[in-house]
Amino acid sequence: MFTVSFLLFSSLGLNLNASDSLTKEALGEILFFDKNLSKNKTQSCATCHNPNAGFIDDRENVVSKMASLGDDEKSFGDRQAPTASYAKFSPKFHFDEKKQKYIGGQFWDGRAATLEEQAGGPPLDPIEMGMASKKDVVERLKENDLYVSSFKNLYGNDILNDEQKAYDALSEVIASFERTDAFSSFDSKYDKYLKGEYDLTPLEDLGKSLFFSNNNNSCATCHVLKGEDKEGETFTNYEYHNIGTPANKALRAKNGVNEIDKGLLANPAVSDIKELGKHKVPTLRNVAVTAPYMHNGVFSDLKTVVEFYDKYNNKTRTINNETQQVWDEPEVKETISIKELKAKEMNDRKIESLVAFMKLLTDEKYEYLLKK
Repeated sequence: MFTVSFLLFSSLGLNLNASDSLTKEALGEILFFDKNLSKNKTQSCATCHNPNAGFIDDRENVVSKMASLGDDEKSFGDRQAPTASYAKFSPKFHFDEKKQKYIGGQFWDGRAATLEEQAGGPPLDPIEMGMASKKDVVERLKENDLYVSSFKNLYGNDILNDEQKAYDALSEVIASFERTDAFSSFDSKYDKYLKGEYDLTPLEDLGKSLFFSNNNNSCATCHVLKGEDKEGETFTNYEYHNIGTPANKALRAKNGVNEIDKGLLANPAVSDIKELGKHKVPTLRNVAVTAPYMHNGVFSDLKTVVEFYDKYNNKTRTINNETQQVWDEPEVKETISIKELKAKEMNDRKIESLVAFMKLLTDEKYEYLLKK
């Protein structure tokens, strides 16, 4: 089993004596787990990106994993925390002139262009870690002698005297930790299969064939970057799409939100109304152990997600088996990626095979979390 604390988790060889000075990665690791960086000292980065659970928020809080409860123990938003697994591979947020699409960035709407910007966001978010200012965060850093010595060694003796530079350094060291192999080990059964160290079952083999076949379904359209059987595949093209996800009524009933999720259009860098309701294509690495699904956590089972995609092409796929009701209407209808969703209809065995294939994408340390 994968046991985590900043004393046990590291493969970086941490030495936590206050007289020592740490590397960026090691310092970032400790900060990732430090609740002292939140207003009420109840929440760290690891609270919403738990390394024991595929770097998602697995807390059974008031909204059952669908969104993260804030440091004040009462606030929560309208989206779930995306996994931090393999996040380092997302390119800097930009508009691709050739594709005529926005690519990359962090968060569901790409509002953080880089991993550093993402790392610096939660401490100052009023419904997350809730710190009032960068100055307040830096003052918390100064309370720890190990932090002080390490930041000075890494960035110069005056680094903590400039709150902006100090905060940028904080974001950088946390991002440095997030770029370590702890977040992207590439040691799943699929990776072992590519190395000739694992034999696929018949169901997994069928799922693999279907997944990479654009003639059968649309998985590879958005969830393949490098190509079939390529090492280092992250199973996302980092684009933004509206797949017709319905609003999460249970979540909205709790958080009182009465407006649609604008998706990519909520990004301050985006103003084109055509981007309304589009969200970043997530990695499928560890997808089988990082439920619930979609940007708003509206589906709890991976099979439901595959059936949801199939309903666009299969007229008999009318019922959401989680609710035993017809599928809810899309929250945003105008911008659905109909072209990308076009595929052949699937039977139940094909759906089961795709789920079996996606289970293969689970990092070795999380295999014990898989549902049998």
